[in-house]
This record gives sequence, structure tokens and C-alpha cells, in this order.
Amino acid sequence: MTVTADDTGVTARYSDRLERYIQVGTASGRVVAVSFPTTEPADATADGAVLDRVFDYLDGTQDSFDDVTVALTVPTDQRAVLEAARKVPYGELVDGVQLTRMAAGLDPDDDGDRQTVQTALRGNPAPVLVPDHRVEGVDGATPSAVADRLRALERE
Repeated sequence: MTVTADDTGVTARYSDRLERYIQVGTASGRVVAVSFPTTEPADATADGAVLDRVFDYLDGTQDSFDDVTVALTVPTDQRAVLEAARKVPYGELVDGVQLTRMAAGLDPDDDGDRQTVQTALRGNPAPVLVPDHRVEGVDGATPSAVADRLRALERE
């Protein structure tokens, strides 16, 4: 699925499964943000192609979202971490050391590189599309209750 340059704005919808809203922000055909607000965003519409895909995923459709362009405006080393996280398959988990190994140019034995992994996952602009919930032992941008539900969904 290609998000077109016309796809710009904020979409949001309430998820009974997650017990909160899912909000997707797009600009110039790229997803710039995914978040999980507890209150309804005032400026959002309920219709959007990426949001529809996220809800299909929540309904059990396996989706890697690898065809959705995410604007990763982060330092290069953090980008490598987030790109590696996008490659963790549906239903699988890795730990922080494994993700560090997967990220180009990072060394799992280097304290600074392990910190880079933590920083990148905490600053992940697009949880679900960049599935930080599949990384164990490192807090990502996905709220812990949401991450737990996403992992449970992928085990069903």
C-alpha cells in the first residue's frame, strides 16, 4: 500500500482491544507519528488508509507494514535500530542485544551502542509500524499496557 503525497493529516479511532485511541499522523505521503492517546484527539478524522490497516492488524491480520513509508527523522545510528526493529517478524520477539546485532554498525558489547538502542526505541515515532513491542527488556515508545496487548494479539 502506498501512502500518496495527498495523504496528509491526522487520523484517529478508538480501539476496544487497546482501550485507547490510535492516532496516525501523515505528511507528504509519509507516516510521521503513531501514538496512543487516552482521550479523543480534537483535530483528527476517523478515516485513513494506514489507520484502516492498523485496525485490520488489531483484528488479527498479519501485517509487516513494510510497504508503509515512515519518516524516520532521527540520527543515523538510531535509524539503523528502528529499521532493524521493522524486520522483526510478526509474532516473534528479540531482546535488546539481538536488536543491537541486527542494527547495521552497532556492537552489542559496546555500552554506547546498547544505549543507542534504548534511545531509539524510546523515541520511536511510529509504534506498530516500527514494532518496538517485539523487543523485550527495552522500553519503547509503545505504552507498556499497549505493548502487552500487541504481543498477546500476535500470539493468538
